[in-house]
Amino acid sequence: MPEMPEVETIRRQLVDQLVGATILEAGSHPSAKFVPAVEAIDMRIERLGRRGKFLLVEVVPTPDPHSDSDDRPSASELVIHLGMTGKLSLDPDPDLNDPYLRAWWRLDDGRILRFDDVRRFGRIRLVARGDYSSIPTLANAGPEPFDPELTAEVFWQRLKTSRRKLKTQLLSQRPVAGVGNIYADEALWLAEINPKITRLGLVRAERLLDAIRIVLEQGVNNGGTTLRDYRDAEGGIGANQLQLAAYGRSGEPCLRCNSVLRSAMLDARTTVWCPRCQER
Repeated sequence: MPEMPEVETIRRQLVDQLVGATILEAGSHPSAKFVPAVEAIDMRIERLGRRGKFLLVEVVPTPDPHSDSDDRPSASELVIHLGMTGKLSLDPDPDLNDPYLRAWWRLDDGRILRFDDVRRFGRIRLVARGDYSSIPTLANAGPEPFDPELTAEVFWQRLKTSRRKLKTQLLSQRPVAGVGNIYADEALWLAEINPKITRLGLVRAERLLDAIRIVLEQGVNNGGTTLRDYRDAEGGIGANQLQLAAYGRSGEPCLRCNSVLRSAMLDARTTVWCPRCQER
């Protein structure tokens, strides 16, 4: 599933091409998960943002040329979650009958922003700007990982609110937004912290927060991690899979101590760790 680095890569590739464009037409798969795409017709794209693993397309209705009102149009957001296999790209002449095309938006320059999703785990919502009450994962998400107000103390306090296993807490998005299975394994390995523990002190919380920031920044710099399905907005693959130290390396030697990495299902998610470096 695309995590923060993958979504941020896509955002950076599309932002200059989308901001300022007006959506003239739209269409979608009949599933309720994609139908909200058509609600953005006759709206202008004002901003392309991101929150955790969600892409936020801020749109405003185009002004009515026959109206004398000076009221600024109210802003909405198209909230796009890519799911496991979702892909966003710009296409000047797409096949609108493509069986994997789940939503599309025709822009005023003729190009089409398309959302393909083989497994249909993605989702689109149109909400009032900043109102995520209908999207619990987003509404309850913790601070952005690079938010300067996310100090080690704040992070530690957020972790203390739960007694679940540490990795499960990270995947919940509540302590910090944007960390999924890949980058959780990587950060825990880098910080030398066992994913199964349920409590940690301030010193190790600071070490973990630093590690999260390092692996996410590395992921963004490498254009994301492509293991199978992920493609960026230009159809390219990421390079971060070449830098992974833990995720997907079960049975291979630890890059730090040469012990054999182990894996297990932890709250239904495959987890890889080093039994020596990340001893409980």
